[in-house]
Amino acid sequence: MKLRVATYNIHKGVIRDFFGFRRVSRIHELRSRLHELHADLVFLQEVQGEHEHHARRFAQWPVEPQDQFLAKSPTLKHTFESAYGRNANYLHGHHGNALLSRFPILGLENRDVSDHALEKRGILHCQIGIGGRQVHCFVVHLGLLARSRDRQAEFLMDWIERELPATAPLIVAGDFNDWRNRLNDRLSERLRLREVFDVARPRRPMAERIVHFRRDRLADQAVGAEILVSSPARMVRTARTFPALVPWLRMDRIYTRGFTVQHANVLRGPAWAQLSDHSPLVADLTLGP
Repeated sequence: MKLRVATYNIHKGVIRDFFGFRRVSRIHELRSRLHELHADLVFLQEVQGEHEHHARRFAQWPVEPQDQFLAKSPTLKHTFESAYGRNANYLHGHHGNALLSRFPILGLENRDVSDHALEKRGILHCQIGIGGRQVHCFVVHLGLLARSRDRQAEFLMDWIERELPATAPLIVAGDFNDWRNRLNDRLSERLRLREVFDVARPRRPMAERIVHFRRDRLADQAVGAEILVSSPARMVRTARTFPALVPWLRMDRIYTRGFTVQHANVLRGPAWAQLSDHSPLVADLTLGP
């Protein structure tokens, strides 16, 4: 079974103009571009469930929650099923994570993983029926502080280890805010997850190439084996997705278990930069037997 998966922080469908003086709604353009991806599963962060101020300020602001609005194609045909997990509540509305799925959503649960009162976070878990099997999808948006991310990642790993079968197909995707790549090893070792960009576009860091070169040269010179330097562990290569205009920081990820990765790509360019401050990450997968 082949499927396309995307993750995208949509910045609530509102972004500042080129000069930064005013905020403009991009939710209609964003919906059109999302449907052009032909994705089967779309993991969304910063989805607006309700915002009274935006509804009054912007013409043609959707009357329904953004997950339901985005689930419909521009021709108003229901293309996706949608699930929404409310994370942040305020006087004029709320926002959170969402999942759009072309497959049946069999169950959903949203758990609060907020680390402090000023930054509300949650993890949305959906069970998806694909080809007669259950695939578990987790939509994440981790905190801005390193300690918060560590605790939230630990909560996620405990949740998966405790409540999911060890062989269950799994997709964990979203905005990890992990620009230093400190969570990869733990997610890979404990949950046997693989990051799609790393699998599709593996690359050894320059330091490892230098070590391999020196080791080979020393071996050619018959130097004693005791001084041959062993290879350092390869760092996981993740995609640069932020800021969208000139992506530099590695913020957004798609981790999988039980899938073969065929292709992964970051969608860059001025057209995408006009929709959100993040670039979307897209991967083509095949569900294993």
